[in-house]
Amino acid sequence: MDNLRIVFMGTPDFAVATLQALIEAKQNIVGVITAPDKPAGRGRKIKQSAVKEYALKHNLNILQPTNLKNSDFLESLNALNIDLQIVVAFRMLPKQVWSMPKFGTFNLHASLLPDYRGAAPINWAVINGETKTGVTTFFINEKIDTGGILLQKEIEISPTVSAGELHDTLMLAGSTLVVQTIQLIQKGNCKIVNQPIADLKPAPKLNKENCKIDWNKSLDQIFNHIRGLSPYPAAYSFIENDNETIEVKIYKTSKIEETHNFLPGKILFTKKEIKVAVKNGYINILELKLAGKRKMDTKSLLNGYHFNENAKMV
Repeated sequence: MDNLRIVFMGTPDFAVATLQALIEAKQNIVGVITAPDKPAGRGRKIKQSAVKEYALKHNLNILQPTNLKNSDFLESLNALNIDLQIVVAFRMLPKQVWSMPKFGTFNLHASLLPDYRGAAPINWAVINGETKTGVTTFFINEKIDTGGILLQKEIEISPTVSAGELHDTLMLAGSTLVVQTIQLIQKGNCKIVNQPIADLKPAPKLNKENCKIDWNKSLDQIFNHIRGLSPYPAAYSFIENDNETIEVKIYKTSKIEETHNFLPGKILFTKKEIKVAVKNGYINILELKLAGKRKMDTKSLLNGYHFNENAKMV
């Protein structure tokens, strides 16, 4: 069953690593489906997806449907005579699409399913202080992230790693797992493991509400929350300083376990250091960004920004 006719679906950098691994493994990629070009940035210049940029360099056949149920798109897809589809960081597929290939459609997910089904599995694993996560390949069905599991690889999460760093580790592990999964399908050696129906640990979309820091939580919870959202979309808070309230994004911290009598959110500062009091210690801020300013380290901020004695995070 060599030389399967494969269509790859993906959009961001996370998906590019897998597409590259497929090309390097000499898989027969007959089509690449990615998001339509769209305006981005302050200049609103038209931007191509990371997957499209890579596919163009390798002269791959690219499809960019705005509607996955569109009859013209479905005809174009069907004409490719697909054996297998692979999905990495793409949108939800209608049944007409995922059921089309002879051997089905499988997805790469950045968690050890059934834990962390959903949109932000990498972030939530770090936010929740997990010590391990991984990557999973599974066949797509009607419900999101619930299909039969093909392969999994476990990855350790260090106590200080950021979501961005873990993203890059899982990206590479996932690309290898996808190639291994195809090889199993080619050999007819797939052993599919059904997932339990119940949700275990969810990974919902990140939004303004769940990215805001709650300074009343424990030292570990706040530290994990910040690194779990770094570098994107970033945990945020508000500084109340003099008569000003300003939004601040916090990217990098360390934690200091220490008993004190300050209220949570109290800002303590020197010429080189900003600490925020929490219940069982301090969050030492190392890298941050005030609204309207560039991202900078703490020492650079303190060169031009003054905190008063009553300043606090809210």
